[in-house]
Amino acid sequence: MTIDDLRQAYRTLFDSADGKIVLDDMGLRFHMKSSTYVPDSNEAAFREGQRSVLLFLHNMLADQPEREDIANDE
Repeated sequence: MTIDDLRQAYRTLFDSADGKIVLDDMGLRFHMKSSTYVPDSNEAAFREGQRSVLLFLHNMLADQPEREDIANDE
C-alpha cells in the first residue's frame, strides 16, 4: 500500500456524512481549535497528544501539492 492509497482510505472513511460528524465531534472533544493548556503539565501533555491525532487526521485528508521530481532537476 502506498501513502496515496492510505490517504484515499482516510478520505473514503471521513468524507462520508457519518465520518464528517465523527471528525467534527472529535475536534470538539480533543481540543482541535482550543487551547490544550492547563496548569497540570501531565494533563496538558495528555491533551496535546489527543490534539496531535486530530492534526494527523487532517493532514491525511488535506490535498497534497504536486511535487516535482528532484531527480529531473539534475
